Amino acid sequence: MSFWDRIAGVYDLAERFNRRAYVETLRQVGELVPQWASVLECAGGTGEFSLAAAERAGAVMCTDLSQAMLDKAEAKARRRGITNISFLVRDMNALPDGEGTYDVVIAANVLHLLLRPEKALGELWRVTARGGRLILPTFLLGEAGLWGRLSVRLYQRLGFRCQRRFTLTSYRKFLQAQGLPAQVSRVPGRIPVGLAVCQKG
Repeated sequence: MSFWDRIAGVYDLAERFNRRAYVETLRQVGELVPQWASVLECAGGTGEFSLAAAERAGAVMCTDLSQAMLDKAEAKARRRGITNISFLVRDMNALPDGEGTYDVVIAANVLHLLLRPEKALGELWRVTARGGRLILPTFLLGEAGLWGRLSVRLYQRLGFRCQRRFTLTSYRKFLQAQGLPAQVSRVPGRIPVGLAVCQKG
């Protein structure tokens, strides 16, 4: 059982700790989804970003490596009466979809966890349609306040592993190095979020 399987039951409680950034990021991401768009979310966790996207999208596929996380997400969708969403275990490093399959691709708060985020970004960008958007909200752990740093330390004791501690500046530089046309804004909170939006021409 992975770390993410083990914490699936309490994951949403942890997100409430960073509520200011989390709620505002959800709002902005939801507004970035065009009406009737086809949406893929990778590393969807308990589904909040997929559920926000589903309010405007035609169809949403919420994917994650953790079945326990997806079970939580699916239960939320049922409770909220959201039916234009599906759930599937998938590895974002090896997506089976063809090029340009989705109008919007979302990968939220995951890039800082990956040993090789460049590989994942290549796949995410590949399946984004021309004229579509790749949306990449990412925790700026390098800008976390005291309480944010303490929460990360607690997570680490439970088995959490972080590979990068982005700041807004280093996150922008990282995405630019991958050749992505990213516009990155900062969402404030105990752990701020770098909200990157890449428009595919």
